[in-house]
Amino acid sequence: ASYAQKIKLMEGDLSPLKGQTSLKTEFEYEMSVGKFEKEEDYIAKKKSELNGKEAGRGDTWEQSWKADRQDRFEPQFRELFSKYSDISTVDENAPYTLIFKTVKTEPGFNVGVASKPAFIDGEAWIVDSKDPSKVIAKISILKALGRDVMGFDYETGARLQEAYAKAGKELGGYLKKTIK
Repeated sequence: ASYAQKIKLMEGDLSPLKGQTSLKTEFEYEMSVGKFEKEEDYIAKKKSELNGKEAGRGDTWEQSWKADRQDRFEPQFRELFSKYSDISTVDENAPYTLIFKTVKTEPGFNVGVASKPAFIDGEAWIVDSKDPSKVIAKISILKALGRDVMGFDYETGARLQEAYAKAGKELGGYLKKTIK
């Protein structure tokens, strides 16, 4: 409930989703990261810093940064969205597609004595699956906060996974409540 004010219907109408039991889901990542306007600038700096400390470490980090989307973020989002909306997210033949667009990522940090939780800002676009240019609705999700598990979230992917879980949970709950 504390996040309800951070989810807002920006345009469109959710009534076409009434009675739907499944959605196709897709994800897009065109985002700013921390203080960087472009994700590629963040990756280049982080990769360089890590490779400077230990050869190859930055390259490994970059691979994880990208792989976490499919391996961690998307499954966690889908699982909690489905749980809280009662709408399946694995139907490639569904009449509507939910496109979750990450527009901002704050990776947060945990250095043992201090931490800052990760969060994401995103937009959920509901489109006609046969004609994706036909947008049914756009919903903004601001500051989906990853839970702060002090001492257990040293890895960026773990912190961000929690932010995607929160976004899925809150969006699912919002849709369930809105399209009754």
